[in-house]
Amino acid sequence: MAASDSFKCEVDKAPNDEFGNKVTVVKCHGKLVSDTASRLKDAVKPLIADGGRIILDLGDLNQLDSSGLGTLVSLKVSAINQGYCMLELTNMTPRILDLLRVTNLVQMLGSKSS
Repeated sequence: MAASDSFKCEVDKAPNDEFGNKVTVVKCHGKLVSDTASRLKDAVKPLIADGGRIILDLGDLNQLDSSGLGTLVSLKVSAINQGYCMLELTNMTPRILDLLRVTNLVQMLGSKSS
């Protein structure tokens, strides 16, 4: 699989949550690495400007490098700075959770499993 084909994400609008916030789920597939991290950023940045909850589903992510991790941090910071946007990670694999623990980013990225 070529690097350009190694990552994709699907953006799906979900029903509003119990507080009336609009919810968008972004399902990530493949490798979130230096060659592909900009794809996630390009998909999520416009959603942050719209506000609401953005849920990044990482269940089908099989590789994450420092560039991918940096992209997740950057998107989280952008959501926090926006003020009315919540960015959450869900369905993290044990490997991704371990990486977040080692880098002390579990709490910052909002993981409920630690």
